[in-house]
Amino acid sequence: MHIRFFFSKKEDRPPPSASGDASRHHLLLDYVLTLLWYGESQRETVDQVLQQRNSGYAVVCDDLKKVYHGKDGNPDKYAVRGLSLALPYGECLGILGPNGAGKSSFISMMIGFSKPTSGNAFVQDFSIHTDMENVYNSMGVCPQNDMLWEMLTGREHLQFYGRLKSLSGSALDLAVEESLRSVNLLLGGAADKQVRKYSGGMKRRLSVAISLIGDAKVVYMDEPSTGLDPASRKSLWTAVKQAKQDRAIILTTHSMEEAEVLCDRLCIMVDGRLQCIGRPKELIERYGGYYVLTMTTSSEFEREVEDLALKLSQNARKVYHLSGTQKYELSKQEVRIADVFMAVENLKRRVEVQAWGLADTTMEDVFVKVATAAQSSDELS
Repeated sequence: MHIRFFFSKKEDRPPPSASGDASRHHLLLDYVLTLLWYGESQRETVDQVLQQRNSGYAVVCDDLKKVYHGKDGNPDKYAVRGLSLALPYGECLGILGPNGAGKSSFISMMIGFSKPTSGNAFVQDFSIHTDMENVYNSMGVCPQNDMLWEMLTGREHLQFYGRLKSLSGSALDLAVEESLRSVNLLLGGAADKQVRKYSGGMKRRLSVAISLIGDAKVVYMDEPSTGLDPASRKSLWTAVKQAKQDRAIILTTHSMEEAEVLCDRLCIMVDGRLQCIGRPKELIERYGGYYVLTMTTSSEFEREVEDLALKLSQNARKVYHLSGTQKYELSKQEVRIADVFMAVENLKRRVEVQAWGLADTTMEDVFVKVATAAQSSDELS
């Protein structure tokens, strides 16, 4: 598909189909225009921040790129493609994206594990190119995989990392106690047990406590609640929300619930590009405006489900299809909920419907929609 499609006359385009090219073209047009808007918006913000000093922004990324050069004739891998964003103090930014989106490569550059191919980033006005020593002093990291010593206790871990942050004496003792309390590791003497006796969830909580000790002003958390039971997860979320009051937190997660609970803003990365950024409610409003109809039938009746969706909304879009389960977006301007129930009941007289549901747009729907459009665009480029 050529970009000229977007500017062709309506009568020259193919007729609508929930699973055909027209729906895909509509999605791609929306994606292209939105990507341009977000790119320009973030670029303008970064340019304004870079012209100032002490602007209240903890992290500023300026056209950050990472390319892994191919070997033995293999092509280069573009992991991060010109990422620009500005993160103020007191905010938690969530980064969502499928595997291979560039999230880990971005974090790796920010914490000094790898060098950017081009572009720059500033943490508290310190460049990750030239001032990494100062960056280290002001940041905390909770890695995806716990990096702990089995023979040390939780308290000893925090004492060690606190000293690395120049804490000592009563200030160190107080910081250790507060960190242990914030992640519920004071109960039952857990703080003074060797880490080898910890459960996976307890190790995870200790890793979060380590990232916060020493008054780190910029904290990176990679899947912080992985392996936690629901009660421990909510307790950890409370600690993170309290910690962000005077910090900037960058968090990667695959949990939409965690993202919506903890993050003031969310961005979605696909194939190294920042596809969108905004508050969860803003993103849902931007990509919403529709109901999501989900229906599961045997594969022989899939066409009937598509016909039903198109009858309810002529602009219905199929956004998911796997083993008889289909999801369609139905425009709220074209659909009444009562009509959906009546149409489904009529269909059930002719077709065995195993399960169905109608829901409002969720953050998960937004993620799937953005990721699908981005991947389709890459396939056509």
